[in-house]
Amino acid sequence: MTRDPDALAALLPRRHRQRDAEEGEPLRALLAVINEQLDRVRDGVEQGYEDLFVETAAPWALPYLGDLVGYRTLPGHESVAPRADVAATVASRRRKGTLHLLEEIAGRVTAWPARAVELSRLVAHTQPVRLYGTGAAGDRARRGRLADLRDGAALALAGGPFDTTARTAGVRRAGSARGQGGRTPAGVGLFVWRLKAYPLTSSPAYCVDRARNLYTFSLLGNDSPLVTRPVPEPSPTHVSAVDNVPGFITRRLLHDRLADFYGPGRSFVIRRDGTDRPVPPSDLVVADLSGWRYRPGRDQVAVDPELGRIAFGSRSAPRQGVWVDHHYAFAADMGGGEYARDREPRPDAAVHRVGPGQPHRQIMDAYRAWRSDRRAGRTGPDGIIEITHSGAFQEQLDFDLEPGDRLEVRAAEGTRPVIRLLDWYSNRPDALNIRAISDDCAPHERPRVVLDGLLVAGRGVNVTGPMGTVVLRHSTLVPGWSLEPGCAPHSPDEPSIVLERTTACLQAEHSILGTIEVIGDEVSEDPLGIHLSDSVLDATGHDRVALSAPDCRHAHAVLHLHRTTVIGEIHTHAVRIAENSVLTGRLHVARRGIGHLRHSYVPAGSRTPRRYRCLPDPAGPADAARVRPLFTAERYGTPWYGLLSDRCAEEIRRGADDGAEMGAFHDLYRPQREDALRARLAEYTPAGTDAGIFFVT
Repeated sequence: MTRDPDALAALLPRRHRQRDAEEGEPLRALLAVINEQLDRVRDGVEQGYEDLFVETAAPWALPYLGDLVGYRTLPGHESVAPRADVAATVASRRRKGTLHLLEEIAGRVTAWPARAVELSRLVAHTQPVRLYGTGAAGDRARRGRLADLRDGAALALAGGPFDTTARTAGVRRAGSARGQGGRTPAGVGLFVWRLKAYPLTSSPAYCVDRARNLYTFSLLGNDSPLVTRPVPEPSPTHVSAVDNVPGFITRRLLHDRLADFYGPGRSFVIRRDGTDRPVPPSDLVVADLSGWRYRPGRDQVAVDPELGRIAFGSRSAPRQGVWVDHHYAFAADMGGGEYARDREPRPDAAVHRVGPGQPHRQIMDAYRAWRSDRRAGRTGPDGIIEITHSGAFQEQLDFDLEPGDRLEVRAAEGTRPVIRLLDWYSNRPDALNIRAISDDCAPHERPRVVLDGLLVAGRGVNVTGPMGTVVLRHSTLVPGWSLEPGCAPHSPDEPSIVLERTTACLQAEHSILGTIEVIGDEVSEDPLGIHLSDSVLDATGHDRVALSAPDCRHAHAVLHLHRTTVIGEIHTHAVRIAENSVLTGRLHVARRGIGHLRHSYVPAGSRTPRRYRCLPDPAGPADAARVRPLFTAERYGTPWYGLLSDRCAEEIRRGADDGAEMGAFHDLYRPQREDALRARLAEYTPAGTDAGIFFVT
């Protein structure tokens, strides 16, 4: 709170203030210093009163308030007490043992949606015939009965969080680390979804080659399962709990509840031939489109939510394209997506918007307009090309930059545009070219380029000339250029970025990219700087090269890795630092005396700079087979891409310097979330209850 520094001086008699002014106001300055100290004392007294309430207490006082109500700190956070967690302690104790409280705690502690299930109610038991009937007695009888083989909807949910089929009692505890249990008279299971649902709005569907009536929801042509759009739970009764979590939509579920998942504002919608009117639900047919064997009728549209495929009748195929709104699953805000991104404001930059209803229809049209204004002196060196919709842009992109230029090509908030680089020319590469056209500019005048929120497919990015910095932020350069239906890379040997005779410093943040190839003069030029953080560098194979020069020679570059997953080998001049990272292929540096590795995994046999607490430990070669990265999925395009498996060695899952997992998903802090959830689950489940956590995704 800002107070008047002359508050004490104003209390002096007028004659003293006048005399003080004649002397140069020394008394006023002294009283201002005294008044500042009085303000500090006054603020301390006021804050002391505020510290009596959890809503207004200072952070240091929260653990003490928690002690008054018996609050237990979370593992690894003994000196920290979250305000909301402390405030809810008393209310949570009163509701101890209720299912909705367990779900609420899971959301409060981990931000993961969860569903609590009394597994004890699903234990089969012998039933007297006289209790079978209606009312409460009938409910108890049906609760533990054997499976009804005619109830396909119930059988489709078996084994999951919405299972209603009884099982025989088991001996394995719900919290067992060896497998799912909990089918005991005291079993309680907390089912948790760790993947999030990411939306795509008005995105073009991909037309399968040589079949104008077959489409995939993913614009890359790969199979991508659809997930539900989570909606807030209206009550804790679980009447429609399947809609409140980001779960995968099965064929049976979509068939039984098509109206709940299809339509504007719901989980997905299909539009055809450029109209805003969705395909009527009456025309949809849920089918298994594996191998595209199913043939829909004339006016039917077949949908397979488990593969993310669409099939129209051969005689009613769209003539002007198909657009879809849908949700896909992924673990973090990484790569291109419609999620919110933090951006630094650039008020001095000229913004040229591209998209429907905007001044420009194509990216190159906006670039030429900015270039024309720049040369005419109507704008400064900063330019922004902002794409305002999640469409596909199929054009040749060539950015020729002059000294001092700072160009940013970005997606608008809530969009994920796709740049498809096709085979345009027969006598030169079709990459996204970024060139500096002047060779005599000073280092501080070298042009800078930022690609933000984009997905680039079909080709890679080629950087040449005396460039400054090339930044990839929340972007995806598809590893292998494009994908096959099973998410296999189309061109696994092709690089995503080529730094050819350039001075560019490459920076990638929260991005996914394929192989980096460096072509440079190793005699007269300094090594390039390559900085990767919170990203995945994917060569599409552990034995392929993720960073090198042509013919697998050492790239003339100095690498900086922070919380990065590298799938493939690295051959480079030096590694300045690699921390909290995972490298699945061998690392080979030419200069071992430069830089260091810390809290990272590098395969045995790598030539590295000095290491600090890296894996595998040279002193324990017997554990090398066990202590190695295990991923849930290694193919880009799958929902679990790049995530460490739960079966991965704990030394890697908790091997970062702060106890989190190594690699690109370090900032998810999954081990810490799991520990906190287990601690709260043990605290708020009734005594004698066998409770456990089951990860659905």
